[in-house]
Amino acid sequence: MKIGVLLKQVPDTETRIKINGDANGIEEGDIKWIVNPYDEFAVEQALQVKQAAGGEVVVFSLGSSRTLDAARTALAMGADRAVILDDAGFAGSDSLGVSRALAKAAQEEGIELLFAGKQAIDDDAVQVPQIVGTLLGWPVATAITSYEQDGDSVTCKREVGGGETEIVKVSLPAVFTADKGLNSPRYASLPGIMKAKSKPVKRYTPGDLGVEVGADNVQVTTSGYHSPPPRPAGRILEGELGDQVKELVRLLRQEAKVL
Repeated sequence: MKIGVLLKQVPDTETRIKINGDANGIEEGDIKWIVNPYDEFAVEQALQVKQAAGGEVVVFSLGSSRTLDAARTALAMGADRAVILDDAGFAGSDSLGVSRALAKAAQEEGIELLFAGKQAIDDDAVQVPQIVGTLLGWPVATAITSYEQDGDSVTCKREVGGGETEIVKVSLPAVFTADKGLNSPRYASLPGIMKAKSKPVKRYTPGDLGVEVGADNVQVTTSGYHSPPPRPAGRILEGELGDQVKELVRLLRQEAKVL
């Protein structure tokens, strides 16, 4: 079985994001880039399926040339090879364009089962895996927290809020997005890191895939970026305790309007 994983490289959550002078993007010079944390659960699940049923694990990543670093992390964890879409023709694509390219690449590679993180922590769009599944004509099970495969059928659980759990049964081929708790991602071992350097990496251009993507073919555009407004300064109440309580109640009623 050929098992695919959609992988994205994102800024580390501890990175302080700075908007560039034109407010049309972010300054990338000081950013530390990491594998999207939810995608690590997807990689681990793909490796577990391979261990149980055999086959190979192929990671797919679209982005600039640095996205190879994220793919190398997955290869060091145990993935067999990587497909990288870092051609300039993909630059500026929106979620639909990215999905078209990834779906076509998955088709070209003969993928039969596809995993992804439930969301990317940079834009939180929560769109690409679902669109990829739609383009492939496959069912999609999102934010799964358990996975049990029996032949061409998979039973999985999803947390649906309020302490409730939904159990769904899906026929393969299908797309699954991984939530925290699905598994415990393994660490890349030193031998795995060394082996990752020699594992095969394949690249596609838009022409290779026969897709029209990039900034000229987007359905959604970003008009600009801005930082959130600064928090107002705190206020310290003074005087006798009783007077402070009265003033606090007045402020909550008249200014905050929460009482």
